[in-house]
Amino acid sequence: MEITKKNYCVILAGGKGRRLWPTSREEKPKQFIDFLGVGRTQLQTTFDRFSKVIPLENIFICTCREYLSLVKEQVPEIEERNILVEPVNRNTAPSVAWANMRIKRQDPDANIIITPSDQLVVDEASFMRCLETGLSYVAENDVLLAMGVKPTRPEPGYGYIQMGDLSCKPDVYKVKSFTEKPEREFAKMFMESGEFYWNTGVFMVNSRKLTQSFESIFPSVLRKLKFENPSYSYEEELEYVAQNYPRYPNLSIDYAILEHSSSVYVMKCDFGWADLGTWHAVYEFMSNGDGDNVVVDSEVMLDDAHNNVIKLPKGRLGVINGLDGYIVAEEGNVLLICKKGDSSALVRKYVNEVLIKYGDDFV
Repeated sequence: MEITKKNYCVILAGGKGRRLWPTSREEKPKQFIDFLGVGRTQLQTTFDRFSKVIPLENIFICTCREYLSLVKEQVPEIEERNILVEPVNRNTAPSVAWANMRIKRQDPDANIIITPSDQLVVDEASFMRCLETGLSYVAENDVLLAMGVKPTRPEPGYGYIQMGDLSCKPDVYKVKSFTEKPEREFAKMFMESGEFYWNTGVFMVNSRKLTQSFESIFPSVLRKLKFENPSYSYEEELEYVAQNYPRYPNLSIDYAILEHSSSVYVMKCDFGWADLGTWHAVYEFMSNGDGDNVVVDSEVMLDDAHNNVIKLPKGRLGVINGLDGYIVAEEGNVLLICKKGDSSALVRKYVNEVLIKYGDDFV
């Protein structure tokens, strides 16, 4: 894929990652840790992937104040002015709206990739081919184009996209519906129907279409600076954002844009993908060892133990006997041992209870 100045990338790196607690912690959530022990954090791996095909000056990272120092430390190649720091936490839609405002001012005809910072891509070459096809499509069409991958299991922790009619381009379909984190029974029905693909959270769009979508949702917030002071400086932009950002509602980019905009399409992709956001997803995606256990970059001795997912800190040895179907995860001052199942809701419940009973130090 050829590097071109018209292509931009916005990396979303402000999430708390609480579904992967206790390995993902408030002070260092999952995007800032080397979860798989490959020598690079998930944010760094995402940056590495896109910096091969996007000019460095066209890569933006959206985060919150708590994580600015981590972003600067882990991705020193990015200039600080390309790190968009939320004045208050408002989910991903407002931060992307701000990034688009910045990008559109630099190039009104820009093509933009929006991506989470914590995706696992197995086949990089196939991923790049999909990016090239997708960017070419959004350059010529005012659409939002999501990257979808075929489900390999009825995973309740992922979002699902229902494909509608085929567009004029092979493997690109009009989106019929989105379903976020369905019950396992529905996920099974979706997978068996063949009409649904997993939503990777990566999508492409040109700046014209993205601006139009945002202005239908956040009209007063976006338009004031552009029309009242069209020649504003970088410092004036930051001041404007500081004053006006709290007026944005707390909306995710998927909910605000993809699920409520016209002209949303999905491209069928096949590059080996996982969102390692829940313990159950980690277990399902990674290769099982003896006894169908998944041991993530940890030292363990297993005896009569089956169907577990285990993640321990460096320098710890786990000796596990007679355990079947559990999460065993330790980080800092917390050890979690709980039934694996569909663990997302359960882990969130424990995080909330620990926060109330023991405070921030354990979250």
